[in-house]
Amino acid sequence: MTTAEVCALAKEASYRLATFTPTEKKAMLIAMANGIGDEMEEILVANNDDIFAAKQNGKEDTFIDRLTLYKSRIRQMIDGIMAVAELPDPVGEVTDKWTLPNGLQISKVRAPLGVIAIIYEARPNVTADAAALAIKSGNAVVLRGSREAINSNLAIFNAMKNALVKGGYDANVLQFLAEPDREVTAELLKQSDTVDVVIPRGGEGLKKYVLENAAVPVIASAGGNCHTYVEKTADLKMADNVLFNAKVSRPSVCNATEQLIVDRAIAAPFLTKSLDRLSKQGVRILGCTETCRIYPMAELATEEDYYEEHLGLVLSVKVVSGYKEAIERINKYGTHHSDAIISSSNEAIEAFKIGVDSAAVYVNASTRFTDGFEYGFGAEMAISTQKLHARGPLGLKQLTSEKYVVVGEGQVRK
Repeated sequence: MTTAEVCALAKEASYRLATFTPTEKKAMLIAMANGIGDEMEEILVANNDDIFAAKQNGKEDTFIDRLTLYKSRIRQMIDGIMAVAELPDPVGEVTDKWTLPNGLQISKVRAPLGVIAIIYEARPNVTADAAALAIKSGNAVVLRGSREAINSNLAIFNAMKNALVKGGYDANVLQFLAEPDREVTAELLKQSDTVDVVIPRGGEGLKKYVLENAAVPVIASAGGNCHTYVEKTADLKMADNVLFNAKVSRPSVCNATEQLIVDRAIAAPFLTKSLDRLSKQGVRILGCTETCRIYPMAELATEEDYYEEHLGLVLSVKVVSGYKEAIERINKYGTHHSDAIISSSNEAIEAFKIGVDSAAVYVNASTRFTDGFEYGFGAEMAISTQKLHARGPLGLKQLTSEKYVVVGEGQVRK
């Protein structure tokens, strides 16, 4: 089938799905989760094929980590779908209502977006997360994964679709574009008659390509050049532990801290200890001249390093004169994803919360928490770094729009 035909099938199915009850959609998700469990071995075999090809093509270890599935990661996918299944259904929720003097009753009601197309890079779990969130929120979904994860994505998709067919459900709510040619992506971005929104989930390059070529609305999910700022009043032990988690727990993901900013007043004691701890974990330290003086094992950073989403065991460090400089720096170099302050100063904290223009702003906590599952969404479609129509992790409510339902008793306009 052509891309247009695939999207047309999804559009037709979306109208039917919009009428499904919460119980019916929950049953579909449970079937999909069970389908992945039933075909776990097939998924692992397919994933091994992708991993072998990635290694043959010289992909970095951080890329391999994002691509790799273990039984535990597949079980996490299953748990994620089941968690979404148990969440309250957002469709039909009345968010506001009032009555006009003429007696007309007006309600704002949550409704599905329709057809969501998601274009994503080498994270096979996105196939399951996106499908579950779309269906629960009443949307059909067109999945477009990367060629590097094609076998894994297709195996997960087939497991879910087979389960829907077996259960007698409308399997056309799930669509997958498997052809590796970039022209297929370009064609998908033109389907304004059938696709209601497209979500790019990946780095800045993917975001830029989609925004420049889409003829449909876009919810942009960009990379995460995330900052942790250690302010001069910070509890240094807390700061050390938060930074260590934010950088080392899983350095290849978008919510890992890539940039460290430290107040000059506490730079020497903090950097000496914390950078040494990170170095022992294999983290490469890139720093300003002041950082290199305090910690001689650091390499001198370039201007480009401060814009870089490293996606690995690399950390850029900058010493600043106070929170105002830190805020300006984050807004200049960051990607408006997730940024944290470690501080005990109410003045600094309030200025940071207001001044940092990011989807998620943390106070005395790790940037690693920017995640739909951690926020209680069950899973996430992506993390939006734009402001319309949603920002931050995209869960069920963020995948709906609102429509007005107006009920009268024969009123006519004068």
